[in-house]
Amino acid sequence: MDVNQYLEIFLDETKEHLESLNTQILNLEQSPDDADTINEIFRAAHSLKGMAGTMGYKRMQALTHDMENVFSEIRNGSMKVNSAMIDTLFQCLDALEEYTRCIQETADEGTNENQALIDQLNVYLQGGGAQEETSELKAADKEETAPEATEARWKQIPLGEHEKHVFAVAVKDGKSVYGLDIKVQETCILKAARAFLVYKAIEEKAEIIVCNPSAQDIEDEKFDLEFSLIVVSEHPIEQIITSAKNVSEIESVTGAVMEVDAKAVEAVQAEVEVKDETRPAVQAQAQAQNAAAKQTDKKAGKPVVNRTVRVDIEKLDVLMNLVSELIIAKNSLVSSSTTEASSSAGFNEQIEYLESVTTNLHESVMKVRMVPIESVVNKFPRMIRDLSKKLNKKMELYMSGEETELDRTVVDEIGDPLMHLLRNSADHGLESAEVRAQRGKPAVGSIFLDAYQDGNNVVIEVRDDGNGIDVEAVKRKAIERGVITPEQGESMSEKDIINLLFHAGFSTAKQISDVSGRGVGLDVVKSKIESLSGEVEVKSKLGEGSTWIIRLPLTLAIIQALMVIVGGEKYAISLGSIQTIEDISPSEIKLVQNSEVIHLRGTVIPIIRLNKELDIESSKAPDENMVVVIVKKGEKLAGLVVDELIGQQEIVIKSLGKYISKCKIISGATILGDGEVALILDANALI
Repeated sequence: MDVNQYLEIFLDETKEHLESLNTQILNLEQSPDDADTINEIFRAAHSLKGMAGTMGYKRMQALTHDMENVFSEIRNGSMKVNSAMIDTLFQCLDALEEYTRCIQETADEGTNENQALIDQLNVYLQGGGAQEETSELKAADKEETAPEATEARWKQIPLGEHEKHVFAVAVKDGKSVYGLDIKVQETCILKAARAFLVYKAIEEKAEIIVCNPSAQDIEDEKFDLEFSLIVVSEHPIEQIITSAKNVSEIESVTGAVMEVDAKAVEAVQAEVEVKDETRPAVQAQAQAQNAAAKQTDKKAGKPVVNRTVRVDIEKLDVLMNLVSELIIAKNSLVSSSTTEASSSAGFNEQIEYLESVTTNLHESVMKVRMVPIESVVNKFPRMIRDLSKKLNKKMELYMSGEETELDRTVVDEIGDPLMHLLRNSADHGLESAEVRAQRGKPAVGSIFLDAYQDGNNVVIEVRDDGNGIDVEAVKRKAIERGVITPEQGESMSEKDIINLLFHAGFSTAKQISDVSGRGVGLDVVKSKIESLSGEVEVKSKLGEGSTWIIRLPLTLAIIQALMVIVGGEKYAISLGSIQTIEDISPSEIKLVQNSEVIHLRGTVIPIIRLNKELDIESSKAPDENMVVVIVKKGEKLAGLVVDELIGQQEIVIKSLGKYISKCKIISGATILGDGEVALILDANALI
């Protein structure tokens, strides 16, 4: 069976199930007796196991199989949920995400068995999950609780259906299954290296099937002096023991033949007569499970995702381009109709009809490209839970507006900047429990993630009720780093000083932690958001907390713009950033710190002469009244001086390509109705 054709579907569905599991396991920790949550978790784990089995990903299947067993016990009420178990389940999800990443990159799940996690899950299944156990102590604990303390350690290893099947196939092929216990000398310095040499020696004569602790734990030296193996070989056990003993600094190697269930061997024999003996029996069973999973899966998803079709984003891009071309064609018809003096009423009606169709088509395609930001923010509650334990701070994440929709391309890119800001709030924003108690704040710190639509923009805010930003500390650090001079520091406003945090490599942290550094990476956050034509600003009050505000456009393809003329050339300014248009006489212009400003309805607004910025000769005489377009970025205003206004127009943004990416004040170009190219001015960059 060629499974590659199903790889895309498998990856999509696996990611959905993992997202669902992350959310539901968090819910399970809060309300352990919620039957709906437990059923949802069980269904997702069951589907994952079935899919992994069908695709032939054995390691992934083995891990999900044991997870499913744990969920089954919780569902039956025979096992209680505790914090240690939730930690283990989250580690299992991380391992499954690692498998998924490997499959995405190489179409193979990799070689990590995650045996330690499987063992830990089996400890819970055997009723040993009441207290937290570490993989290093597990084997020793088992030996103490085992009825026969002298029993061989390899007999304590829990075996799954997959391993039992492998052993049955081996016996059918005339091979033997051996269990081995290896002990390293206490004086040995490099335990992991010795264990690796034992592996190499044994692998020359046998195939290692199970290792306890896991190969990863042994490699990381997370074991005492002993480890156990179960191997399959056609050689006598004495030869294998001798090979292992030949490695220096090995104190003892003991082993025995392992009994394999005769019924399992008979089952394999019967199966081989029916089908190719190289295909494990688990496969057929997993396919049946997958069919059942598909049945339950129809009910499992949230009702919102019913009646949906997965469409490749590239196909949508092609559709979007065609709509763009249609709008350009419509614009050219409009411009030709205005130049024709004898344009008939019928022709105008046709154009109006075309305009209405293209607008509706554009909106429909836009809606297809829009996805809720829920898919990005769903992973954050889990991250905050992990940070809470890692930083030893009590904190809670409150989210609102997860249903807010953004263009798919923007949603894919926004995850990292948001994650960085949340880690920043957790690490640097929230104070320690002692400081919070002194300030009379609740012991549990609050972090808020709010998203909402504001006109043609989506605003995402990350807030915390922590310490806020110490402006003086930022100023001192900036002077120390040579980012600003002491004189500049004196004249800078509080807001300008806070904006220094976005300077590359700037950090106010006393020591750099692996969680975040306030300032380390904030320049990356800013550049990432600006590359999406968005903006980020900070509001902070010392002792009360900070708010990081990200403003993003709904779409990056088609916008409403104001067309203007500067020195005989046509330019477009996005309507979203324009506040008002003013007619100003030259006498109203004043100078403040050698810069031109105007005083408008109680506000002092700096003006930017576009002919100077763009290096064009203005077509207006110096004594004529000026047309000033007032634009806004966050809370800042500026007036752009233009020669003439053409009017409002729906324009298609075309990228200038990487060759002209250095020019910051031009954000793209558009093709006008008469075929002329007009450049789009970036008001944010000009401000």
